[in-house]
Amino acid sequence: MSDRAVRVLVDAASTDPIADAARELVAGLCLRPWGQVAASLYETGRLVAVAPWLTGHHQRIAFLLRSQRPDGAWGPPEGYALVPTLSATDALLAALADGRGGTDLLTSVSRGLGALAGTLLAGDARTLPDTPALDLIVPALVDTINDRLAGLERAIADRLPRPPLPLPPGLNRDRLRAVRSAVAAGAALPPKLAHFYEILDAVPADAGPTLTAVGASPAATAAWLSAAGPSAGPAAHAFLRALIRDGGGPVPCPAPITVFERAWVLSGLRRAGVTINPPTSVLESLTAATAGQGIATGDGLPTDADTTAVSLDALARLGRPADPASLWAYETADGFCTWPGEDGFSVTTNAHVLDAFGQHVARHPDADPRYRRAVERLSLVLTGRQRADGAWQDRWHASPYYATVCCVQALAEFGRGAAAAEAVDRAAGWVLNSQRADGSWGRWSGTAEETAYALQVLLTVPTTVPRVDDAVARGHAYLHESVDREHPPLWYGKELYCPTVIVRAAVLAACRLTTDRASGVDRSVVDCGYQLTKTTT
Repeated sequence: MSDRAVRVLVDAASTDPIADAARELVAGLCLRPWGQVAASLYETGRLVAVAPWLTGHHQRIAFLLRSQRPDGAWGPPEGYALVPTLSATDALLAALADGRGGTDLLTSVSRGLGALAGTLLAGDARTLPDTPALDLIVPALVDTINDRLAGLERAIADRLPRPPLPLPPGLNRDRLRAVRSAVAAGAALPPKLAHFYEILDAVPADAGPTLTAVGASPAATAAWLSAAGPSAGPAAHAFLRALIRDGGGPVPCPAPITVFERAWVLSGLRRAGVTINPPTSVLESLTAATAGQGIATGDGLPTDADTTAVSLDALARLGRPADPASLWAYETADGFCTWPGEDGFSVTTNAHVLDAFGQHVARHPDADPRYRRAVERLSLVLTGRQRADGAWQDRWHASPYYATVCCVQALAEFGRGAAAAEAVDRAAGWVLNSQRADGSWGRWSGTAEETAYALQVLLTVPTTVPRVDDAVARGHAYLHESVDREHPPLWYGKELYCPTVIVRAAVLAACRLTTDRASGVDRSVVDCGYQLTKTTT
């Protein structure tokens, strides 16, 4: 049954299609416990380059060929294209070197090299986005591409541009060399670096037959298997085969994202008032957030304050509140870090910590005063990080609409002081002033995801201003009309990626808030553009 057919049946059979769609979404959390993430250009390129023996190799090459942009690059706009373009270009060069040459590959590689040399590597490194380990990935792939070009057979090499690719001004190989040297000397690999195993030249001595995924990354897992041999990691091999089968060849990243997906989906839906009844197993998978230093996004990744805080918020909203003491492990002089030693500051992590502490204080007026002080402190931290135009920007998402909705919701529900209320009003003003002519919102173009966040901001602010009602109505219409549009990648990983179920839950949440505000909306169209993914056969 098609997605659209399922949606039509749901609309026809129920008086609350949003709740029905939410139940379907939540059911999928169990059926696909590794999470649902759109195909990754970077990770798929790495599998082509480091693991051509894996099933689906030709499908992955075809995916890269059809995903290339008209300008020769791959991926999102601006500097976000650098990492996926390096990976795809290197992957197709590897296929050429393996004797799988052809006009399509040669043309694609030539165009990729042109994009890299022409614009993507020419800008100053300080203008590049702060995606994780960019200072490791870029020099590693530039060197690999240059080595492949130097080693090509003359008959092929003469048909490609061959100047050595430079590093962007301001970027060097120092950290990559240091990390590789430390690993070669036997230093233990920090958990967060395992996510980038495919570029570390590490000896596969720190895992065994029960390993499922290295660093929650198909590329890292494939690199480990290529070095250790598929028979050395049967569970990891099975994990990759499952991802490949689900994606038809291309693979997602990150994966698995079990806890991250469940926490964001459940917290977002309940916050918007959507009725859900998650299976006990799903709820129990979040309870590790209450112990030690909390919980990780998924197997293979370190624990972090962001996933821990959202898990605690979800549990509280579903009637299982727990003491958020595990979050104290992440307190710093500036607020709360995502993980100890984080290079940078995340406003969304701090907004989510405010949610978790705020929930606890609201339920326990006699709680340790330390929690109340943290709520007051985080109110100041977030308002102090607001941009002059009223928005927030974060290091885990390319769109300011995501950061803004996280901060607005936390401050509106749990913020303390007049500054918090003023910050929320300023954010709503920014959202109103940035709506597009077609009713959407978005950084580069209008998207359903960003429109959902913008609507949630406006619907969080208690107001009867006619201008807000008009903006909400236009945004609602855009969501309904965008049912067949794909969600572009906006979340920070090695490249931008799209956690599809989390995004769909955000759209559903916006639909619930919109229809609750405008009770006269026709109930037959309140899906608001949510494209239901059937997770059962």
